[in-house]
Amino acid sequence: MASLSRFIPEPKTAAIVGCPFSGGQPKAGVDEGPIRIVEAGIIPQLEDLGWKVKFDGHHEFENISASLTSDPPIGKLKNPRLVSQVTEAVAKAVGAHAQNGELPVTIGGDHSLAMGTISGTLSHYPNACVVWVDAHADINTVETTDSGNIHGMPVSFLLGIGSKVPEFSWVKPLLKPDSIVYIGLRDVDAGEKQILREHNIKAFSMHEVDRYGIGKVVEMALDHVNPKRDRPIHLSFDVDALDPSVAPSTGTPVRGGLTFREGHYICEAVYETGLLVALDLMEVNPSLKDPVDVEQTVAVGCSLLRSALGETLL
Repeated sequence: MASLSRFIPEPKTAAIVGCPFSGGQPKAGVDEGPIRIVEAGIIPQLEDLGWKVKFDGHHEFENISASLTSDPPIGKLKNPRLVSQVTEAVAKAVGAHAQNGELPVTIGGDHSLAMGTISGTLSHYPNACVVWVDAHADINTVETTDSGNIHGMPVSFLLGIGSKVPEFSWVKPLLKPDSIVYIGLRDVDAGEKQILREHNIKAFSMHEVDRYGIGKVVEMALDHVNPKRDRPIHLSFDVDALDPSVAPSTGTPVRGGLTFREGHYICEAVYETGLLVALDLMEVNPSLKDPVDVEQTVAVGCSLLRSALGETLL
């Protein structure tokens, strides 16, 4: 089943990068997401699809936390040193897997981690493009953020926009505005809307999904960032892109999101290109909602990962 891949050599290996991290936002519990997804059997599920799966245990960020005696805000930014050091460690891990010819599957944790995962991908595949599936644009800058929660800011760091924060000097602005495309947006701050317009960043909100249907939206998104279908793709999927009726256990749910099938279709279509080189699944928070909702959200998370790695309906 796991045939199709232009960049990942046989025998194809998926490297699970478990990131139990919640420092980019205020709600506890999102650090449990990767643990629950692994416990739910994602490793044998991917092996059943023909992947070799490498998993050496979840990343231990405790040593980073322990080494930080204090982490006062920088401007509005909360936990800046912790987030910087953790995302830098993640960048190194993801970059090393990419270097080895493996496909890193990063399970978060909060979406600030994408600062690390995408940096890691770009360190090995400098011409990679990013398909970012999310209710939120996560492109606030130091100037535009209201909350100071860094999970709402990773894209601005990756693009190098907004004023520089010395603590994040390790993040090289390797991502170009025409190399990222959004699908599923529906809760975008005023400052973020302005940034998307100013930098001419392509975004397909739920309005376009309603208008054109998900098949056409994915095609248009790929036409934008990958017109010749020859660039490696990094898929970064925040479960809050899905409607809360589909994935309730997440920190910032927004009504009117992608259906179960729309979310899966994006993953299936990206896999079908044969260009996927890295995959993130972020913001599953098993401490929010009741056990039934949690189980449903964890199951959906596993199912999205399987779809992105080649599971088909027939």
